Amino acid sequence: MAVRGRLDAVVRPHGITVAQYTALTVLEQHPGMSSAQLARHSFVSAQAMEGIVRALHEAGLIDRVRDDDNRRRMTISLTPAGVALLAACRADVDRIEAEAFAGLTAVERVTLGRWLQDARHALEAPASID
Repeated sequence: MAVRGRLDAVVRPHGITVAQYTALTVLEQHPGMSSAQLARHSFVSAQAMEGIVRALHEAGLIDRVRDDDNRRRMTISLTPAGVALLAACRADVDRIEAEAFAGLTAVERVTLGRWLQDARHALEAPASID
């Protein structure tokens, strides 16, 4: 919650929420996602993502286009304005990250990153019923 509060203070002046910022950063790493994929990667419900996508599209930060392989599917990518907004936030977000992890060594940061990736992959796997 502390990190979220700090992020909110950084992104709010740019006219976006933390959830919208998260979606933009996911799209930066994975352009061409569907709304459902973006929701999963951003840790929000599909319903919440619809509102986020609508707001980002109306702000001109993302484009939605039909997938050539599946005409029922819309893919989402950043616009140049979306890329510019992320660049404008980058230094402040990097500063928050540096402060949050200042007590960790470089090796500990790599280990933490690996643990978080492992946790994400474990949660993406189909749930097993015991």
